[in-house]
Amino acid sequence: METDRFEVLTMGRVGVDLYPHQLGVGLEDVTSFGKFLGGSATNVAVAAARHGRRSAVVTKVGTDPFGRFVHRALAGYGVDDRFVGASPEFPTPVTFCEIFPPDDFPLYFYRAPKAPDLELRPEELDFDAIRAADIFWVTVTGLCAEPSRTATLAALEARAKRGITVLDLDYRPMFWDSREQAREWVGKALDFVTVTAGNLDECETAVGVRDPYEAAKALRDRGVSLAVVKQGPRGVLAVDEDGAVEIPPVPVDVVNGLGAGDAFGGALCHGLLSGWDTRRTIEFANAAGAYVAGRLSCADAMPTEAQVLEKLTEESGV
Repeated sequence: METDRFEVLTMGRVGVDLYPHQLGVGLEDVTSFGKFLGGSATNVAVAAARHGRRSAVVTKVGTDPFGRFVHRALAGYGVDDRFVGASPEFPTPVTFCEIFPPDDFPLYFYRAPKAPDLELRPEELDFDAIRAADIFWVTVTGLCAEPSRTATLAALEARAKRGITVLDLDYRPMFWDSREQAREWVGKALDFVTVTAGNLDECETAVGVRDPYEAAKALRDRGVSLAVVKQGPRGVLAVDEDGAVEIPPVPVDVVNGLGAGDAFGGALCHGLLSGWDTRRTIEFANAAGAYVAGRLSCADAMPTEAQVLEKLTEESGV
């Protein structure tokens, strides 16, 4: 039977985010939380689905109530869950955050002794689906431990740069022994990808330089067609074969900045699949990130194309 073709297929982290209803206080003083679908690769699939893209995620959950919640939430967002496996050994992880707007959002990952998504194994992957997807999206976190590391590299090798293959640089220091260890494995993944996206610290982890233009050049020298460098208050730099594009930040009253990068990622996928030029794609992705930064949740807040265009219209004053 011919493999179903997904427009966006992501692979990596999943979990449940527990975000406080009380802002500006430490967790020790929080009295209630909201429960949301979480995990960067999962959120990107949700964000792409909100733009009307046929999306799926390759990951694993525990055989527990939170794992059942993940399946139910994905279905609600229109994300195919056929590649979401189950680990009888490890529980579905939860993540808490503290919210101190506008720019302080400490994260507390409860992924011990190990998260199920790091138990993905090569023999569990549907390589036909991976090859067929218009966009295949993986994250650096998937490289931090075995067997997920081998599975991620096997998926990339099987993909062999077909279509658009994205590496989310997504460096989380708490998942690695050192930045140098992460750089070693990121270097192996770079051989197989066409697009990278990351902030200045993540780009430094990947290629050893922090200057945005030098980092983009280093990534392009590794064979990446489009290098996207997020510069915080300086906006976003994107470099492809036509040169560099710099997009200024979109003003927003930040509530929770944690989902902005994933909204950016889903919108980036939508722009690339739409055949937009780099400037339009990054402007759209930047506005999608700003939209989510102004809201508490991540997955629940992912915007539609119409909502992002409205945000851009507000910004332009048209």
